[in-house]
Amino acid sequence: MSRYSTISVPEEVKAALEKRKGDKDWGQYLLELYEVAEEEKRRRALEKMHEILTEEDYDNMRRSSEEFRERFKLR
Repeated sequence: MSRYSTISVPEEVKAALEKRKGDKDWGQYLLELYEVAEEEKRRRALEKMHEILTEEDYDNMRRSSEEFRERFKLR
């Protein structure tokens, strides 16, 4: 059986979250919020990387990675 914990939040925050969670239990709902937030962080990081790096940078990274994999062998 899972152990439970209490998280103290302002009543307004709980009311806002409770409206959106619907029939889901709190654990499921909070994990979904967390997963969505993490996915958004990854998406933004990838977007930023695309803004910074050029096609040549991608090609160099790909070649470097392939070379590393070819040379790296477990003994």
